[in-house]
Amino acid sequence: MIETLILYLKVFAVGGAICIIGQILIDFTKLTSGKILVIFLMAGIVLESFGLFQPLKDFAMAGVTVPITGFGSVLAKGAIEAVKDKGLLGALLGGTTAAAGGIAAATAFAYLFAMLFNSKTK
Repeated sequence: MIETLILYLKVFAVGGAICIIGQILIDFTKLTSGKILVIFLMAGIVLESFGLFQPLKDFAMAGVTVPITGFGSVLAKGAIEAVKDKGLLGALLGGTTAAAGGIAAATAFAYLFAMLFNSKTK
């Protein structure tokens, strides 16, 4: 019970810290939300490239993998592994191959919810 509570606190703390960084960027810079999204995506790629994402993932689990940083990590990890197998062509194909399941699920769920609910623009 205590281990589970500590795990939830670690996940919440790291995920919350990522959200706080995003909110600070929104409040104190003139960056658009798209640019902030790219910053977090690139942070995941850089952390994975230098081997720092896995220790953070072991510590915080979903707190770091659910935000867009986790998607960046998947792209980088897929590209790195594909380069080892296929050479330079793997750098172009590996990231999308590794993330294909998540992209397909997001597309399918978006389509499903668009059909079920009447969405409106603001």
